[in-house]
This record gives sequence, structure tokens and C-alpha cells, in this order.
Amino acid sequence: MVDAVVEEVFPEVPRIPASAGALIFDEAGRLLILKPNYKKGWTIPGGQVDSDGESPWETCRRETREECGLEVEHGRLVCVDFLRPKPHRPGGMRFLFHCGALTDRQLSEIRLQDEEIDAHRFVELAEAMAMLSGPVRRRVSASAGTKRCVYLEEGRPVPTVEG
Repeated sequence: MVDAVVEEVFPEVPRIPASAGALIFDEAGRLLILKPNYKKGWTIPGGQVDSDGESPWETCRRETREECGLEVEHGRLVCVDFLRPKPHRPGGMRFLFHCGALTDRQLSEIRLQDEEIDAHRFVELAEAMAMLSGPVRRRVSASAGTKRCVYLEEGRPVPTVEG
């Protein structure tokens, strides 16, 4: 309903899809990755921003809770990636939040969403780079270990933009 109202009031305002993901680590510094059943390869918790006014941070928290049952309380924005539309995808903005290292007790709460997620693993970053899909891999690689937010376009740094 919100989309219809916005479309009626502001028909010329472009709509840009957005998604948000979470970098979650265990106490050994390994990254949580998920095996979705609706696409090839591995990914991190995350998904599409709802059009009802949900923020990227709210999306990160909701998708993490839905996909693996974890409650993330704190996050730090580490990456914004702009993707241009292509014939097979709408493009949009991708936000990545570093949600820290969770305790073994917190991680014992992992409950995978049967409809979308087949498995999970904790892997070293080098192993994650070999398992994650290209766009997610580039975002994780560019932002892992950084102390500030990085800006990417198509998963690559923009030389004229400082982070």
C-alpha cells in the first residue's frame, strides 16, 4: 500500500532496490556463511529491504533473525555498494554491516530457515573468499578488517572516493 501511495504522490521519483547483509564472526574470527537453496554458492545473512520504510540496519537484523535465528544487537556499516541495473537484475544499493564476534552461547541459538537455507559454516576469510558469490565476495573482501566504511560500485573501489 505504501508503494501505491508513494507512486501516486511522487511518480517521477526513481525507485532503487536495496539489500543489507551481516558479517558475523565466531570467537575464533571465522565468518558465518550460509548455503541458500534458491541459488548457487554460499552467502552471508541478509536480504532485500522491505518497501514499507524499513531501514538497511533493520533489514540486516530482520534477515539475520529470519535466516539463522540470531539476534544482532550492534553493527557498524562497513560497505555501501552501488550496482547498476542489468537485463538480469535490477541493480540497487547493497549495505554491509560488521556485527562483531558472537559467543559460543549466542551461536548455539542458530536455527536455519528451512524454506531458504540448507546449511551454515564458520570459515576463515580466505576460505570464504573461495566459497562466496562474486558480488558478496568483493564486498566482504573490501570491507573485512577495515575501520571505516568503504564505497564500491559494482563491487569495486572508486579511485576518486575516499573511505
